[in-house]
Amino acid sequence: MRGTLLVLGRRLSCVALLSWAVLAAALPQGAPVGGAGPPGQVPTIRVTSNLVTVPVSVTNERGEPVRTLKAEDFRIDEDGQPQEVARVGEPGQTALELILLFDISGSLNPRFDFQREAASRFLRRILKPTDAVALLSIGTTPKMVAERTANLSTALQALTQLAPTRQSTAFLDSVGTAARALRATANPEARRVAITLSDGEDNNSEKDAIADVLRELHHADAIFYAVNPSGPSIWLNVTSLRGQKQLEKLAGETGGKVFLPDKIEELDAIFARIAAELEAQYLLGYYPTNQATDNSFRRITVRVAARPDLSVRARQGYYATHGATASR
Repeated sequence: MRGTLLVLGRRLSCVALLSWAVLAAALPQGAPVGGAGPPGQVPTIRVTSNLVTVPVSVTNERGEPVRTLKAEDFRIDEDGQPQEVARVGEPGQTALELILLFDISGSLNPRFDFQREAASRFLRRILKPTDAVALLSIGTTPKMVAERTANLSTALQALTQLAPTRQSTAFLDSVGTAARALRATANPEARRVAITLSDGEDNNSEKDAIADVLRELHHADAIFYAVNPSGPSIWLNVTSLRGQKQLEKLAGETGGKVFLPDKIEELDAIFARIAAELEAQYLLGYYPTNQATDNSFRRITVRVAARPDLSVRARQGYYATHGATASR
């Protein structure tokens, strides 16, 4: 392969940081490449690597993102063994692969238009030309409303087409579908993020239990954020509390966060907090001392040893598999 190559990606031996046209031209004849696809979609290629990448969010005691840390400030352990940080991506500069899950079921009908408009404003703020986004609705079954696209206008148009329903809710099936979509199509050089606007309640999933969903998120190397618009009313019944606990488990295991606004009017401020965090997020990379690709789950802990005052969030592990999908 010609051109400059950098070792980068999720368990990938080399990922070319060249334009798609140059990279495609350099691929051997017959290499598996994705087709052109609909306008706005990005073709994919298959590559392999052994670098583990870990998106990390660091905040101070006031909850403000910290952007000034260097590679030597971080400590990573894998299954209790110290690892050497090989690289640190500049805060917020690594490409973003985003999938937005929007609950259209009966439980979130009040103020639906406001929720949709807040999500639209968030996408306008956060997406850069190097990023990609997909949109999935949560209803009786998961529905991919907008396939992965680098075209913001396409995503916003799809968002305007969402409408509230009285459907039941396949929440877990929907998150599992989103994770599999990220794993199949996302750029492995990028941070992969699923953001859900939902109460987490589920009464119709047939495929995925929460353990399955968590495994799929780990396989996708995805961070899970959730905004629960239900507010303080969740404390009034067991079903709502169970939904909130599901959101918290998925977010906690993957390095994300759950937001529970007191009022629906707080949605813009919450989306702004998520955007600020993503814009300040580090992408750490390390070569694990255990090089086996045995599909085992490896536990990760990340800390800033010299700054106990800082709060550090990162995914709690990954599956040691061989191979991934890169999209350029």
